[in-house]
Parts: sequence; C-alpha cells; structure tokens
Amino acid sequence: MLLNKSSIYFSFKSLLKFIIVFAVVIQLIVISYNHFTGYYVLENWQHFFLRLLRGTILSTISGFLLAYPDLYFIKQLNKFAEWNEKPVLRILIQIFLITSLAVIISLIITVFANWVSKYTENFTGVLINNALLYIAANVILVSILEGWIYYSESKKAKQQTRELQQELSQIKFEVLKSQINPHFIFNSLNVLSGLMNKDIEKAQQFIDEFSHIYRYVLETIEHSVSKLGKELDFMQSYLFLQQIRYGDSLNYSVKIDSKFLNYYLPPLTLQLILENAIKHNIINEAKPLKIELYTENDFLIVKNNLQPKISSGNSMGLGIKNLTKRYNLISDVQPLFFVETNYYIAKLPLIKEEYD
Repeated sequence: MLLNKSSIYFSFKSLLKFIIVFAVVIQLIVISYNHFTGYYVLENWQHFFLRLLRGTILSTISGFLLAYPDLYFIKQLNKFAEWNEKPVLRILIQIFLITSLAVIISLIITVFANWVSKYTENFTGVLINNALLYIAANVILVSILEGWIYYSESKKAKQQTRELQQELSQIKFEVLKSQINPHFIFNSLNVLSGLMNKDIEKAQQFIDEFSHIYRYVLETIEHSVSKLGKELDFMQSYLFLQQIRYGDSLNYSVKIDSKFLNYYLPPLTLQLILENAIKHNIINEAKPLKIELYTENDFLIVKNNLQPKISSGNSMGLGIKNLTKRYNLISDVQPLFFVETNYYIAKLPLIKEEYD
C-alpha cells in the first residue's frame, strides 16, 4: 500500500537509477573521508572497490527504505501543509520525520551489517556515526526528491496548460463555426427577402436582431463565461428570427428568478440548446414546439416537448460534448441532458463567480 501511494511521483525504474547513483556518490564521499582522516584506512585499490561494492549495496537498500516513506510523507504533507501556505509547520514536521526515519533505518542496517561482518571499530561509535550519516543523507535525499517533484509537477502543469489552451482554442473554433452556420444564414436571408416585400418595418427589426446575434457572438467568443442576463437578451433575438420563420408553431416561456441574472454560464449556451430543440423536433401548427426556461436551485432548466423528426437521424452530439468541455474549464458541476415523460430537459449549472 505504501509503495503504491509513494510511487505516484516516479516510476520504480527511474527511482532505482537515482538511488543507485545517490548510493555510489554517498559511499565515495564516506570512504574517502574515512580514509583521509584515518578513521578507516584502505589497504589497496582492491580493498577500496570491495568497500565501495558492499557500501553501495547496503546504501541502495537503505535508499529504498528511506525514499518510499519520504515520498509518502511528502505526498501527505502536500495535502495539509503546502510550502506556499504553511512553510514553518512543514519544515518542523519534515525535520522530525526525516530524523526519526533515518535513525530507525540506520539502526536496522548497521545491526544487519554487523551481523554479516563484525565491525572492528567500537560498535556504539559506529551506531552514532551511521545515525548522523543517515540523517544527513536523508536530508539531502528529501531535498532532491522535493526538487524533483517540483520540477516534474511544474513541467506537467505547463504541458496541461498548453493542452488546455489548444483544446480551448479548438472548442472556441467549433463554437464559432457552429454559430456562423451557413444553413442558418441562408434561411435567415430567405426570410428577410420575403419580409422586404411584405413588411418593411418587421424586416428592419429582423436586420437589427440578426446583427445583434452576430455582434454578441463576436463579443463573447473569447470569454469563458457570460452573464445569464446577456444570454437571455441574446436568446430573445435568436428566437425572434426563428419565430418569424415558424410563427405561432414555436413559442416559449421564461420564468427566471432575478437574482440569477448576474450568474454565469458559458457564452452561447442557450443558442446551442435552442438550436438543437428546433433542429431535431417537428414544428408545425399541428405539433407546435413549446420551450420552457426556468431556474431551479442553482440551475437553469431548458425544457421542450419531444416530437423528433423521422429524418433527423442520429445526432453526433458534438455541440453537447463541446458545451460539457467548456463547463469543465469553469466548474466542477456538469450540465445534464436527459429525456423525461416526453420532454427533453437540459439542466445547466449557473455559476456565482466569473472565471474569465
């Protein structure tokens, strides 16, 4: 269990390579220091390599016994004592853990080494020296691991940021492409052409609402969120154009608590939901499409009677997928889409804070 929780930061292979190198470096320092200070003089090169081999094996074992608990401690401390929030508390806890762990591991390894081959030096002195050595080594080890983790997490965060920016750019492109729908433009121009010959005043209003739609698209496409009040204004323009085309066969009702008008949601959300309702359902005098918008807790509910077109086929749901991705960027609460008693319902989270 400890190995699984600790290995979240590094693979076994990368950690093994690091510990072996670390063990060799530590042994070279210790052996050289002992030799030149006269504490343990080497007889020849063969004696040196035997000491190095024996010490590296024991240090590698010690390294694993220290590294995995150290990684586990780091992971747990990152949860409740992060460096940028509680540095003093973290340092105190980490010093205590590092010291305690180093003393315990040094005692185990020293006793084991003495059992394999008796120390010629005073055993109590060896225990003390090894404990101090293990404490120093563990301080260095933890420092390296902390730096390694910081570098890896920073690199991972930068990569995720790049991927998120690319994904966001793609989503924005898909959203913009869906709004400048050639079929919508073509149908709107046909309707406008018919109005020009029958009702100039309504034709002028149609042009005003049409320009409002695309002005809103251009103004909001670069933003992550838009106020519900602005979305509802946009919806009025969009449905005005659609009602010119469908007449009384398309009607809607809005019951929104005024406190939610300053809440946020991804821009052009309502256009997507309404367009899907109009695109995939029969709309005529015999079967009018009725759309309801109302708030429920912190959600905007968009509900329409379900009367699917036979020729509409299976929708790929790309718009809904993109909308869900856009919500992922700004909220932990996801939109819901479902059918209930012959109604299609979109349940859209409303967000209190702006995330731009």
